[in-house]
Amino acid sequence: MSLPQDLLYSKEHEWVKKENGNVRIGITDFAQDELGDIVFVELPEIGDVLTADEPFGSVESVKTVSELYAPISGKVVEVNENLEDSPEFVNESPYEKAWMVVIEPAAESELEELLSPAQYGELIEE
Repeated sequence: MSLPQDLLYSKEHEWVKKENGNVRIGITDFAQDELGDIVFVELPEIGDVLTADEPFGSVESVKTVSELYAPISGKVVEVNENLEDSPEFVNESPYEKAWMVVIEPAAESELEELLSPAQYGELIEE
């Protein structure tokens, strides 16, 4: 299972990548594997404000529908439109092609509450 070392992680299985003052968010390889084949992704609009630990969208697989939880608060500045036509990217490439949104963080300090790769690795091994 892929666990990039340059990312931060949430207990709800989202990954966070810091980029030039913004953060890119997606779901982890572990999450997509647990969900099975993704058939639909619902994401917020540019300009929407996300609140940490609150739902901001959902992914639908052949097995279930699962909420996406914002790992940190902030304003959506970019949305991955490719997932509308190609939700399978979530299964094929969770860290590259299947990022969900880019947000402008409301408080940089919220990043300190996320898990390191080692901490996330321990969480998914339990």
